Formats: sequence, C-alpha cells, structure tokens
Amino acid sequence: MKEQDFTTSFKVDQTPQQVYDAIIHPQLWWSEEITGSADNVNDVFDYHFEDVHFCKVKIEELTPGKKVVWRILENNFNFTRDKTEWVNTKVVFDVNTKGNQTEMTLTHYGLVPEYECYDACYQGWTFYMQTSLKNLISTGVGSPNKSGAPQTETEAKLSTGE
Repeated sequence: MKEQDFTTSFKVDQTPQQVYDAIIHPQLWWSEEITGSADNVNDVFDYHFEDVHFCKVKIEELTPGKKVVWRILENNFNFTRDKTEWVNTKVVFDVNTKGNQTEMTLTHYGLVPEYECYDACYQGWTFYMQTSLKNLISTGVGSPNKSGAPQTETEAKLSTGE
C-alpha cells in the first residue's frame, strides 16, 4: 500500500464470516441499483448512482471470513474531466480478528489524493464503510443509496448539479 491509497477501517463484535457475508452483498450497503452478482470469483457487477457515477466491478478474490478483492474494469464520474479515474484500481476488503472483535479494513489501491474525484470518493467510501456496511454487520440494516435518494452530502450536490 502506498501512503496515499485510500484506506479506512472499523471494528465490530460480529464474526469474520459475518463481516465477509455482508461485504459480498454490496446492494445491501453500497447501492440498491447494483446489478449482477458479487459472491463468486470472476462475477461482474455494475454499480451506478443516477447519472453521477457508474462502474463495472470484477470479483478477483474471495477468501471466506478473510478477504474480498474487486477490480474496477470501467468507471465514469459525470463530474471529472479524466474519465479513467478508478479504471484498473483494486478495492480490497481485509477481515481480521483483533482481540474479541473483527476488524474490517478497506483499501482502494490507486484511489489517490491527486484524483479529481478524491474528495467525493473519500466522503463516499467513508460513509459506506463507517456507517452503511458497519451498520449492516452490526444491526442487519445498511444504508445503500437509492435512485433519487443520495446518502452523502457530495452525492446530494452532484445529483442536483451543484
């Protein structure tokens, strides 16, 4: 990991397998608009939020209770000049036991501060990890985005064209 690759982590009381099981269902914590599957190696799913963000994601690695690796195959933000941001980057979910808790660390390799999308992506990943995924694991209810219902301040601004 380079120092500047985006990373965030949290701890929960649930088991590593429960954390893993939540990660592989991104429609429950990232977006209800996801189509495709994310629970088998080589699966491909499409994420999109309105016309603001679209990406095609391939599942590269699944180690139950331990690790999930995605590769971003295609990406488009409607608010960046460089349409290659995120393309060919990796999103890695590492799951580890820390004492009597489970720690989940997300590292988006290649998402760096130099990217035009970085501030929006930082805010988005932080919300979807620290709030939505963590709540899905802890309570059974995540906060995925829905068409017309942005979850973060940046999503709200982008969806209204601000």
